[in-house]
Amino acid sequence: MASLALLRPCTFHHTHKPSTLPLKPKPNSLSFSPLTPSPSKLKLRNPVVKANLSSPAPPERLISIAAYALPFFNSLQYGHNILTQYPKFALLFDPIIPFLSFYRSLPYASFVAFFALYLGIVRNPSFPQFVRFNAMQALTLDVLLVLPVLFQKIFSPGRYGLAFKVMVWSHNAVFVFSILCFVYSALSCLFGRTPYLPFVADAAARQI
Repeated sequence: MASLALLRPCTFHHTHKPSTLPLKPKPNSLSFSPLTPSPSKLKLRNPVVKANLSSPAPPERLISIAAYALPFFNSLQYGHNILTQYPKFALLFDPIIPFLSFYRSLPYASFVAFFALYLGIVRNPSFPQFVRFNAMQALTLDVLLVLPVLFQKIFSPGRYGLAFKVMVWSHNAVFVFSILCFVYSALSCLFGRTPYLPFVADAAARQI
């Protein structure tokens, strides 16, 4: 009988108290997980900046073209050999001879024009970015045109021999390069486009 008593289910009589713990709501399929931000908090990390597509005004284009006249005038000294060897090609430069004569007649004209462009335009925030960049690019090109003259004075190649031929070839290359840069830059500014000269544009952009 004792064994039968052990097999009977034990019944305990006690009152169940309601639980005071809040019930957690079941996850909704439309709710966002904690790792996913809500749509209202989503923001663009890289907002698109609207570019200024307005074309430069005619005065801005003319000022930019005039800035490239400084390295153009200073590069004509390297074209003596080409202009002498090809007189028909020299006829293309006849219209600018009066301007070149007036430029060279002024004392320290290159020095004054250089600092006028740098202080008056490049460092002047009232001018637009288009004009300032073109002025700085023209000044950078003008500085590079001084290097062949410095090399000539340091090494003194003379008037004969291989060193003289190398100097003539380098002067011809510098002259052709400067003419191409002037034509390309002037046409680009005329049509309202920003010219980017090789070996020059990056150095000019860092100064703006």
